[in-house]
Amino acid sequence: MEKLERYRTYIQELLSEYAKLSKSDDEAETELVFDIQRDHYQVVHTGWKNRRPMYGCVLHLDIKGEKIWIHHDGTEIGIADELVKLGVPKLDIVLAFHEPLVRQYTGFGVGVESQSEGKELEGVKSK
Repeated sequence: MEKLERYRTYIQELLSEYAKLSKSDDEAETELVFDIQRDHYQVVHTGWKNRRPMYGCVLHLDIKGEKIWIHHDGTEIGIADELVKLGVPKLDIVLAFHEPLVRQYTGFGVGVESQSEGKELEGVKSK
């Protein structure tokens, strides 16, 4: 449970820091969306730009099965690398924007809850 709390804190801090860097004005704003009970976290841009409606999810992370799932990273910072800098093991980060068959080659977690995950990352399929 301590690990999950630490991951929640890391995600909220990183997304909050990113949101602070985004400029909000009279027509557009950056919103933080934290569903702490279900472990869903997003940064969203919303509003108007050049007389057109604007909406876009910049970051979307979930915590599932004691792993951090990155569904979308539209930043230049690389949220996965920022999590690693904070001490999150790569095997606890799933790059969910890659299809499942490709994840084993990323150096990050594959999203499988088993002891064989490390072997899968080395290219060895487990049964």
